Amino acid sequence: MVTKQYSGSPEDADLRRADSLAREIFSDLANKWAFLIVEELGERTLRFSELRNGIEGISHKMLTQNLRMLERYGLVDRTVHPEVPPRVEYTLTAPGRGLQATIGGMCDWTHQYLGAIESARRRFDAPAD
Repeated sequence: MVTKQYSGSPEDADLRRADSLAREIFSDLANKWAFLIVEELGERTLRFSELRNGIEGISHKMLTQNLRMLERYGLVDRTVHPEVPPRVEYTLTAPGRGLQATIGGMCDWTHQYLGAIESARRRFDAPAD
């Protein structure tokens, strides 16, 4: 997997630049499954099956791909316990908990404005007179 490397330059963090590292990271993380996984983990440690059961509609493949990506970015720790069968657990790291706080704010925003957004959608979708 080829990705941009952090150079310490301010351009690395500029989301407006197409070639910025921040935009690459943002693009990878800004998907519904990653957000839902981070929100589901919250302050808990969960097994794969617990995550899958807690996130309605996620496939085994999508959960696996997103957990790997979150682990790669250092947002999730994966612990394999040497048992038969192996027990694998996932927990948020400190940066992952920071992202979870941001996602929590987005959830709060959604709850606050859901009615207004739905009203706007109905007006927009209504046939013109």
